[in-house]
Order: sequence, then C-alpha cells, then structure tokens
Amino acid sequence: MEITEVPIMTAEITMVLIIMGVAVFLFVTERLRVDLVALLVLVTLVMTGLVTPEQAISGFSNPAVITVWAVFILGGGLARTGVAHTVGQGVSRIAGKSEVQLMVVLMVTAGLLSAFMNNVGVAALFLPVVMDICRRTGISPSRLLMPLAFSTLLGGLITLIGTPPNLLVSAALRDAGMASFKLFDFTPVGLTVMLTGTLFMALAGRHLLPRRVSRDTPAHQESTDLQKLYRLHERMFIVRLPHHSYLAGKTLAQSRLGAALGWNVIAIMRRGDTLPAPGAHTILQRGDRLLVEGAPHRMVEFTGQENLLEDGQIGLEFLSSPQWEFADLQLAPQSPLVGETLVETQFRTRFGVTVLAIWRDGSPAWAHFRHLKLRATDTLLIQGPPEKIQALRDDPLFVVTPPEEAEIHRLHETLTVVHIPDQSSMVGKTLRESRLEEVLGLTVLGIVRGGNTHRMPSPEDTIMAGDTLVMEGEPDEIAAFNGFKDLEIEGEGDPEQARLESEQTGLMEAVLSPHTTLAGKTLRDIYFREKYGLTVLAIWREGQAHRTNLGNMPLRFGDALLLYGPRQMLKVMGSEQDFLVLAQAAQEAPRKKKAPLALAIMACVVGSVLLGWLPIYLAAIAGCVAMILAGCLTMDEAYRYVDWRAVFLIAGMLPLGIALQESGAARFLAEAFVRAVGPHGPYAVVAGLFLFTALAAQTMPTSAVAVLLAPIAIDAARDLGMSPHALLMAVAMSASASFMSPVAHPSNILVMGPGGYRFLDYIKVGAPLTLATLAAVLLILPVFWPLFP
Repeated sequence: MEITEVPIMTAEITMVLIIMGVAVFLFVTERLRVDLVALLVLVTLVMTGLVTPEQAISGFSNPAVITVWAVFILGGGLARTGVAHTVGQGVSRIAGKSEVQLMVVLMVTAGLLSAFMNNVGVAALFLPVVMDICRRTGISPSRLLMPLAFSTLLGGLITLIGTPPNLLVSAALRDAGMASFKLFDFTPVGLTVMLTGTLFMALAGRHLLPRRVSRDTPAHQESTDLQKLYRLHERMFIVRLPHHSYLAGKTLAQSRLGAALGWNVIAIMRRGDTLPAPGAHTILQRGDRLLVEGAPHRMVEFTGQENLLEDGQIGLEFLSSPQWEFADLQLAPQSPLVGETLVETQFRTRFGVTVLAIWRDGSPAWAHFRHLKLRATDTLLIQGPPEKIQALRDDPLFVVTPPEEAEIHRLHETLTVVHIPDQSSMVGKTLRESRLEEVLGLTVLGIVRGGNTHRMPSPEDTIMAGDTLVMEGEPDEIAAFNGFKDLEIEGEGDPEQARLESEQTGLMEAVLSPHTTLAGKTLRDIYFREKYGLTVLAIWREGQAHRTNLGNMPLRFGDALLLYGPRQMLKVMGSEQDFLVLAQAAQEAPRKKKAPLALAIMACVVGSVLLGWLPIYLAAIAGCVAMILAGCLTMDEAYRYVDWRAVFLIAGMLPLGIALQESGAARFLAEAFVRAVGPHGPYAVVAGLFLFTALAAQTMPTSAVAVLLAPIAIDAARDLGMSPHALLMAVAMSASASFMSPVAHPSNILVMGPGGYRFLDYIKVGAPLTLATLAAVLLILPVFWPLFP
C-alpha cells in the first residue's frame, strides 16, 4: 500500500481550508443559519476566484439537489394520503403491549418507510402514533421516541433516495468520472446496519434509555398525568378581584396581568359558575376569582401601595420647543425596518428621535405600538432634535414630511402627568427596569425633578421619589397598573385547583412541525392566544418545564407546548401547518381515498429508475407532478413539504466540494489522512473515515459533512489503491450516524421535548449505537463492496 508525500500547501489550498474552517465554525456555533452559511460560502468562493460563477451556481441544477426536493414532495404525498399513518396504526396491533416488541416493530416499520420518505417527515408522522400507544399501554414515551428518531436515520441508509448524504456521495462519484450508485446499491449494507441498530436498541440500548424520572410520571395516560408532568399545581393559585378593584370592567388584555406579571388566567369563577380558558377580550367583573398560573411573588412589589399617582393631563406647550421638531415619517418599501418592531430595531437609540404614534389605515395607535410589525404604509409621528430629523430626511430609506396640525392637536389627549410617591416600587429603578413602556405602553417624554425638566430621557435614567413623569399613551393603563395592589391571593399551590378538563375544555401537547415558519418567534409575536383561542400553560425544553414569562420565549424546534382551551379549538390545531399535535384524534384527516394512487405513483418512480427508463431526478420530478395532478396533495402543500433550508444548504456547499478538488485541498487532506491511518491497513482506513465522519455529523449538517468528506475519500482511495465506492459507502453510512447529539439531526430535536430527553441521554445511547453500526459496516461492507478493486 503506497503512501505518497504530502503535497505543498499552496495559497489556493490555504484559502479553501480557511473558508472550510470558518464554515465549520459557523455550523458548530450556530452563529448563523446553516443555509445562510452555505450561501456565504458560495459567494466567498466566487469572490476569491476559487470557483467560476458558473460553478458557483451549479449546485442549484445538480441532479442530487433536484432529487432531494423532489423526494420531499413524494414523501409528502405518501404522508398526506395517510399511507404512513395507516402503517403506523398497525404497529400497536402487531406488537401488542410489550415494550421490546413495540420498539422492534416501530423501528423496523419507521426505518423501511424512511427508505423512501424524508426522515424527519416519518418521525413527525409517527410521533402522535407513539404518544397514543404510550397512553394506552402505560409505557413512558422516553422509552420509544429516541428509538423512533434513530430508526428514521438508520432507515435512510437503505436506498439512494433515503437521505441526502447518499445522493451526495453518489453525485461525487459521477463528478469524478466514475459510475455512481444506483437506487438499491445501498440496500445490502444499509439494511444490515438498520437491523443491527434495531437489535442493539432492543437488547442493550433500551437499558440506557431514561424513564423520564425528571418529569415525575411513568406515562402520558390521562390529562391528570399532563398536569403532573408539567407540575402545574406548583404554580397555580386563585386571585380575587375586590369590589372596588380598578381592574373591574377591563378586558383581560387591558388588565396587563400577563404582560406585567407574567400570569396566565386559566379560568374565571363567577357567582358559582366557571368560565374556562377565557379569551383576551373577556371582561373582568367585581368579585371575580381568577384561577391563575404563574409566580405569585411577582405581585408582592405592588401590594398595598400606589406606584403612580395621576396628576392629570398637560398641554401641548410641554412639547413645543425650538430644540424639538415634529415630523411624519414613512418607510421606503425597500427599508430593512419593514417587518421589524420598534423594540427590535431599537429605534429611539438608533435614530435619536421618539415615536409618539403610528398611523395605520387612517387610525392612530397611541400605546402598545412598539411591538407592531412596521409596514411600508405606516406613518410614524416622531419628535426629536432638528439635526436628527434632518438626518432622517437625508436617508433614502425614509420619507419625512411635516405633520398635519390635526395629528399634533390630538396629542394632548394622550399626554399624562404622574407623580412618583416615596413608597413606590418604581423608586430606584431605571426607566427600562420599570417596564413602563413594555407593560403599559407609555412613552416617558420627560422627567420633572427639582423644577428642572429633562426631555427625552434615556432608558437608563433612574426614577427617584418625588419625580413627575410626563408620559404619552393611554391614561387608563395607569389605573390598571395601580389596580394590582388590591388583588388578593387565595389557595396558593392547592393541587385540587388544577382540575382543568371538562367536556368543553381540555389539555393537549404540541410541537413545532418540521415545516414550521415560527421558529425563533415568541408567542407574543405571533399573537398565539388571539389567533388560536388557546393558552400555552407551559413549554418543555431541554429536560425541564418552563411555566412563566412564556410570551417572551422564542420558540425552538423540539419544544413541547402544553395547550389548554376549548376542545373544538384543540381539534383545529390539528390542521395547522406550523404545529404537530401529539394526539391522533386531533390530527387533520388524511386523504385516504388517494392512498392507492400515491402508492402507485411511488411504485412507478422506483420502477422507472430500476428499469433504466429515466434517471432518478427526472423520475422523481415526474412523480411530484403526478402526485399533485392526482390530488394527493396541493401545490401549496408541496411547497410546505420541501425543506428549503436543506436544499439551499446542499446547493451552497457543493461549490466548496468543487473548490476542494480543483485547488488540491482535497488531495492535501487525503494525504494527511492516509499518512495517519494508511499504515494500519484497509480496515483501519474504513474505521478512521467512519469515526471522523460520524463525529463531524454530530455538530455539522449531514449534507455538509458528505459534501466535504466525499472528495477527500475519493483521493484517499486513489492514493491507497482502494475502492472509492467502498470508502464513499462508508462515508454515507457514517454521515447518517447522527445519534450522539439532539442537534445532530432534526429527527432527534423533534422528539426531545415530548420525550423529556436531556443532551446527555443522546450521548449515553448514541455513542454505543455508533460503535455498533461501525462494527456492522466493517463486517458487511467488504462482502458487497470489496475494499480493493
């Protein structure tokens, strides 16, 4: 086995390795989205001259990329017609109530489906099925959900279209002038690895799985289990509104109980009746008793004292000054501020002016407009120093005009003066800490202290006893804020209060679907309660339940949300594309009549490829068209089933594979690899390549790993005289061995919340499973793909 010298490090190799290193760093740290990183790599390669413009965009027309998005749609057709759902329902009938039998049948079934469908799609389809099985059998979901996720990864190894890394290593062979893999070339090795993984989980892996002790319940059986699961009774208490309460007559939204105190009002008890899951527009009445979920101590600072003493209104003369100027501001359509809020853009700090109101559709918003998404048609009434206003006039992203007199005149209706008494909880806090703007929607325009007026104060300015604040907003908000002091807490922590369900209302868990557009947004951003008519009582994330300040928590893929509300609204959630409800009864009804058509179309796609009538990418496109024409899914649904992030990731990273080859960087790395493991024999080469690829796949997208390792494996095979097909088969098998980290693959993240898993759980089970798959590859690979040609 000949081992050549390491080539000289050239400038081109250095640049490629730097770009690759930065990309890997960004993938691992998640500083940027993975698809954005890939596009950044593409642009950088062109700008540095490492690839031509034509090579840079070649990834978007690459057959592997086309096949990837087409297979997403084909899998969507099978899912939407209920093919996978029907198969999943048969799992419990075949396996009975035995945990081991359920695990084996579930893994084999999900694995075989993953050979022809998107891995994450299969996991999403089986998730509510498994949760229902757990409710019926009393088996903890943590015993079955991780095996489910792992089986989708193992099943993707069976065929060429099972997972993107398989397509990418096949494309690398074709680009290198060698015969690419056919549809079922992966089957002997992939099927052996899948069965080995299943056997490992049934015999040894299940003893490493947690029993969800951290969630204090053996299973999801009844609604009471959900309440124990999230420990709702620990944060439930009753609040009574006295007959003289300021909050009487206000809606729940106007009461600011959620925004100011972080409380969820779950039910209202009134004159012997209970109103469950009240909406934001429900009006509070004197004597109401509110069943609340949250932290009671948040109210302590308001108890028994006036925080703000209203001194009345003030005239417009306060705003009139030669040092200040009014103006109307409109955003240009191309402005990057469109779609952002004033809070997100830090408008006041960034531009040095105060927004007094937002005019939209002919009506002004004087309060709570800081969280509105800005539109190009909005008019912002602003005030600030003339030089700041002029700077905005000179900015092409804004259109600044003099305001109408009517606008200015209406301002006096919104100006309020309040006094800060000595005992106020506001004393000693900064304006930012007081949350006057965030909670009450009031803008502090000035602070009068010792006869002097400080206009347009900074958010970091401190409030002192005796201060007078000049504020702009809704005066009624001050009464609501002071109303907190009269609230009376009863029955804190009584578990009997947590009996939430009735014939009309219920509890249900949901997770973000693989096709969601809501990741990174908060419940407040998406107006969850107003849009869906449901309350989020808790969010399960990384092994623990969060029950307070939920409105401001950015949602993550893998979060489990505990929903409460009317049963009809819970059923409506089953048809929402952004959420996956964890109960089959609430799932959207599949188009079962179209299932035979979907199966026939998939069979035609596979058959045309096997018979050599069409290449895989054309057959897959034809299948997509047939699925839509046959009514198996709509065009809009087809777009939703495509994971566009994966498509752009692959298309953006493929030019880096070209640069690795043409610059000599792939050969440079291959030579280093050969020198390190080559002297130890061919099995050491396969094992070293497998382990290196598998470790990389724990922190990087599997598609990116395949793109980067494929050219290195090809050059290593040439140097050692080994079969490139054998080494690339090993790369494909190991790129999908993403078992040791929840972030290694979306299937792992999807089950993390419902399974109650922690990061360490994936390492405990995934590390030995990776070694088991390595052993299977070392044993079976040389049988079907000899290591030497």
